Amino acid sequence: MKKLLRLIDKFFPPQTVFAHCDIPCGIYDPHEAQMAAHTVLRMTNMISELQALSAELPFEERKRIISQIARLTKVKEEHAEFIKHQVRIIWGDYFKDEHIKKYKTLHQLVFRIMKQASAARQNVDIKAANELLGMVQQFAEIFWETKGRKVQKVKSGYPTEGVIVLPK
Repeated sequence: MKKLLRLIDKFFPPQTVFAHCDIPCGIYDPHEAQMAAHTVLRMTNMISELQALSAELPFEERKRIISQIARLTKVKEEHAEFIKHQVRIIWGDYFKDEHIKKYKTLHQLVFRIMKQASAARQNVDIKAANELLGMVQQFAEIFWETKGRKVQKVKSGYPTEGVIVLPK
């Protein structure tokens, strides 16, 4: 039997499959996407606020600034991509036809989140990062409403001073 399976694997190699949960487990939550949106905003703010210690930049100072920008940009881009991943999972695996009928703008909202997350990755634009956060929060509101939960906006306590949409 092992030889037969190996032979099959040779001609039809197994492929790694990635999914949130194809059981389906029923465990979905837009909270991580909201945290990631706050992170994109925070990294964008930190990049925008970064300043040189002097007008004449010695080599060591230039290295410090370049290193800091690289690190902040990496985190910003990772979290923007993470938003896209999380929203795609919930949109593709959780939302059903009855949700789409009730929330007619859901497909457009998901499309806009994808585009806005890309824009937030490509630029250092505080307005774009804030818009992304707002869209992700709107997505979270719709998500919780489909579960029959009222939502509340709670001050996040993050340096972005924004809110998190949570179920009541």
